[in-house]
Amino acid sequence: TQDMNFEKPFDETFRDAMIGAARHLMSSGFQIGYAYAQSDEISLLFDAADATFTHKHRKLLSVLAGEASAALSLTFGRSASMDCRLLELDGTESVADYFAWRQSDAERNCSLGHAYWALRRSGHSGRSAHRALKGLDRVERGHLLRELARIDYEFLPMWQRHGFGLYHERFEKVGVNPLTGEKIPAVRRRIKVDLELPRGEAYHAFVAARLAG
Repeated sequence: TQDMNFEKPFDETFRDAMIGAARHLMSSGFQIGYAYAQSDEISLLFDAADATFTHKHRKLLSVLAGEASAALSLTFGRSASMDCRLLELDGTESVADYFAWRQSDAERNCSLGHAYWALRRSGHSGRSAHRALKGLDRVERGHLLRELARIDYEFLPMWQRHGFGLYHERFEKVGVNPLTGEKIPAVRRRIKVDLELPRGEAYHAFVAARLAG
C-alpha cells in the first residue's frame, strides 16, 4: 500500500476493497458467521458446523490467504498478498474477547494514525513524529489532534475508530407466482456491512449473537 497514493491515515477506497475481500471470503464456500476488518487485517468467525477440507489447517490457511489475495489483486489491478493464521478458541467468552482485542487495536491504530499524520502535516519528519508520540496515551494523543488539526477523535467516523463488520441478516422478499400472479413473501439471507459497530460490553454481546447464528 505504500506507493498507491491512498489518503492517510484512512482511505475509503482501501476500506471498500477490504469489504469486498471479506464479502468474497464469506461467499467462497466456507460457513462464516462474522467477518471483522480493521487496518489491513480481516478476522473470520467460522460456524461450528463448518467442515471445509475436514478441518485441515494447512489447507484452510493456504486457501483463505489465496482467496483474499486474489480478491484484493483483482480490485487494485496489481499484485496484493495476504498471509493467514488460525486460532482455535474455546467458548463464547474467548471468541468475544478475541474480537474485542482486535477492536481495541483498531482504536489504538486510529488514534495513533491521525495524530501521526497531524504531526507530519504540521512539518514533522516521520522520525520526529514518532518521537513526539512516544509515551503518549490516547487522551494525550486526542489533545494533540485537536491542537494541530482541529479534529475531535470522538467525532471521527466509527469505522475508523472501531473497525467494521460483515454478517448475514434475514430479510423479506416478495416474489410473484408465475402461474397465478399471486405475491408470495419469502425470507432470504444477505450479507450486511456494518460501519457502526458497538464497543465495550455491547460489542461482546454483539459477537456472542453472531456466534449463536
